[in-house]
Order: sequence, then structure tokens, then C-alpha cells
Amino acid sequence: MSETTDYTVNGMTCGHCAASVTEEITQISGVSDVSVHLETGKVTVTSTAPVALDDVRAAVAEAGYELAG
Repeated sequence: MSETTDYTVNGMTCGHCAASVTEEITQISGVSDVSVHLETGKVTVTSTAPVALDDVRAAVAEAGYELAG
């Protein structure tokens, strides 16, 4: 069974931004898919188990961005 969670990431403006965020989040254990929508800043993460918010926040920070909220 998979879980899907949406996040909003501030500061992404181009394909390189989206690729960086995708690469970092994909490295989180259990993440099977990441979809980034630049226009809205929405990032959809699909995983095999719940992913800790702190792990997503750290991955986004590693890419040079921050989660909204």
C-alpha cells in the first residue's frame, strides 16, 4: 500500500530547482515517487510507508529550498 502526501516548497523557479528537490526527496527511505509542480510549488511524495515531516524538510533544505508553513 502506498501513501501520497503533498507539500509546498518555496523558491523553486526552474527545472533545475525541481530536479534538485526531486533528487533529495527520492533519497528518503521508502519514497517511491516525487512529482514537482513548479507553477504552484506543490510537491507530491508517494511512499511505501509514512515519511517523517522532518526528513522531507531536511531533504528540501539540502536542495536549497524550504517547506512552506
